[in-house]
Parts: sequence; structure tokens; C-alpha cells
Amino acid sequence: MRLVISGWHGQLARALTDAALSASDVAAVAVGRPALDVRDPRSIERAFADITPDLVINTAAYTAVDDAESEPEKAFVLNRDGARQFAAAAARRNVPIIHLSTHYVFDGKKTEPYVETDATVPETVYGRSKLDGENAVRDANPHHVILRSGWVFSATGRNFFTRVCELTTCKNAPLEMVCDQRGNPTYAPDLAQAILAIARQIIARGSDEPVWGTYHAAAGGTASWYDAAREIVRRLGEAGRPVIDVHPITTVEYPTKAKRPANGTLDCAKLERTFGCRLPAWQDGIAACMARRLAD
Repeated sequence: MRLVISGWHGQLARALTDAALSASDVAAVAVGRPALDVRDPRSIERAFADITPDLVINTAAYTAVDDAESEPEKAFVLNRDGARQFAAAAARRNVPIIHLSTHYVFDGKKTEPYVETDATVPETVYGRSKLDGENAVRDANPHHVILRSGWVFSATGRNFFTRVCELTTCKNAPLEMVCDQRGNPTYAPDLAQAILAIARQIIARGSDEPVWGTYHAAAGGTASWYDAAREIVRRLGEAGRPVIDVHPITTVEYPTKAKRPANGTLDCAKLERTFGCRLPAWQDGIAACMARRLAD
């Protein structure tokens, strides 16, 4: 199975590449700018011609949620227009696409976990650009699987997990974390393994199987930022590393330019029913991520 992965610099693209390296049946190439720029149809065509993929995965995205409020054109060019061009180029070759989206397409006002059929009412520029990207992919390529996830973290790069680890070594005061926003903290390598499993099934089933559509793919269970930070700090303490106290605060006490959904929790039952994929619990993801970080 030959894969083209857009957005090679992102944590999910790196996790997918690592997962593919250990899989004998997968040949994956993560390509980013300048070799593959989803904003440039010519570069997409060149990459597809060189690699001739069986399936493509779009992880390229503008993800600076707060910055998007002041530079919406950048968010829409990448998250909507780039997604459309990448999906359309794949469609011209009759190649299916897995496209990554986000819980930010919801407004966060629901009290229960979101299912795929819930109304999408994004309240940020980032969320609107990603929702437009979903619609663009649906229109451009009938053979699509759109995966919404959220709160993705890994052992390297800039993300919630690495930030908490850094703060425990440079702060003397307690670490303050928002306790009234909830979601699924999702370990990037766990999500990558699920994506490869889905890709294998898409190729094996063929284009006539009724698997196309939108799915939620995130870690099991739900947590607040406060819960996740406490778990990270606890794991650091078990490893003999310095730790600090974690104190809960509210969203009002931590204002941001872009509004965060109070509830970003995703129900992933449809993914399990269709593909048999269930991601590990978020606590297991943090444990695996901590082991990876401490081993480096």
C-alpha cells in the first residue's frame, strides 16, 4: 500500500511516517512544502505522478487557533482551498483520501459527546475553515473518509504534553490549568495506527464498499485540561522527575482570542462499528507518550 501524506512537519504526519516504517505492508511518503504544497495544484500533481499512491492522507492544516482570528485568509487558503485541491487531484486519479478534521466544527454547547450527525456550528475562524475544508473534500472526491479528532499530543514538538513537561521544570508557582473545557486527549501515534488500519481496509474493500463519510477518531474517555495536566505531572513524579502542583482555573480566568468549545468530546462508536478501530484511553496515551519522552 503506497501512501502520500501531506504536511510532513506536523506531529500526526511524523507519527504516521514512524508507524509506516514499522509496517511491512506500507510504503508511506510524507511530503510538505516546497515539494508538495496543497495550495499549489501543480506541486500536488507532481507528487502524485512521482509516487503513484494507492491512497492519500491530508494532515496539512493551519492550526494556530488564536492567530486565525486575525489572519482568516491564511486559515481558509490552507484548510479549505488546499483541502479541496488535494482531494480533487486524488479524485482525478481515482484515489481515495483520508482527511483530518477537528472537534472545533462544533460549538461545544452539547452536554454529551458529539456524534457525526450533530449540527456543526463552529464559533471560531479555525473551526469555520476546517468545516469548509470538510465540505470541500466531500464535494471534490466521493471516495473520502473524514476523521475528526482533537487535543492531539506527542512526545516532541509544541503541544500540550510537551508544554506541561517544560513548565514543570521552569515554574516555581503552581501550574494553572482550565478545568471547564473537556475533550479527548489523543496520542498522535495511537491516531496514526488507527489511520493506517482504516487505510488498509479501504484498499482491501475497494471503492464500492459503503465506508465513505465522516467519522470521529479520538482517544477513549474524556478529560479536562486540568485532568490531563495532573496525569502528566503524576507520571513525571513516578519517574523521579521534579513536579509542581496543578491548580484548576476556569475559562473566564484564562481568556483567549479564539473561543474554545466547552465540550469537545467526540463519540467514536461509528468508527468502531465500521472499521473495528478503537483508540486507547487517554490515560494510556499519556503513559505511552511519557515513556517515549523519558527514553529520548
